[in-house]
Amino acid sequence: MISADMIGLCAGTLTTLSFVPQVMRCWSRRSVADLSMVMLLAFALGVALWDVYGVMLRAWPIVAANTVTLVLAVALLTMKIRF
Repeated sequence: MISADMIGLCAGTLTTLSFVPQVMRCWSRRSVADLSMVMLLAFALGVALWDVYGVMLRAWPIVAANTVTLVLAVALLTMKIRF
């Protein structure tokens, strides 16, 4: 039987990895013109809140996935500001 933690880890891995190509593309092109600043800010805040929620529940798959996703979202935000 598959545990809830394993499902959480798989879901978190897939959703987190989905951001990697976007970050790599923005970095290589030095352009984030097509990304909305409002969307990036809302997304980063939402991910940070998921992190807090995961810590409160001691649900480490949620914390692990959302911490990495938050780093990627902040990278996109940083590029949006710098580029």
